[in-house]
Amino acid sequence: QVQLVESGGGLVQPGGSLRLSCAASQSIFNIYVMAWYRQAPGKERELVASVNRSGSTNYLLSVKGRFTISGDNAENTVYLQMNSLKPEDTAVYYCNFNVRGLYDYWGQGTQVTVSS
Repeated sequence: QVQLVESGGGLVQPGGSLRLSCAASQSIFNIYVMAWYRQAPGKERELVASVNRSGSTNYLLSVKGRFTISGDNAENTVYLQMNSLKPEDTAVYYCNFNVRGLYDYWGQGTQVTVSS
């Protein structure tokens, strides 16, 4: 069974950086979109960044210019480089692979905490 495995979360100070990684345990064909979501305590899950199979990216306004999403389709891997982190970025981050617009694979979530 295919699983998405996340890594790279942790505790950093404001202004610091983290790089999140997410990789499928087995090959997946026809991935339309790779994305990162996050959910902070007491808040709804929100889309942070996405990249489609053509390479086009979209970002949550509050992270634009600070975060960069990139993917390796051949290896079914997606990354999220997070720079200039702020306390409001604190959340559990989840990767997501959408296959043919029909269904989604989800990572287990990785905690990102930004605090002095």
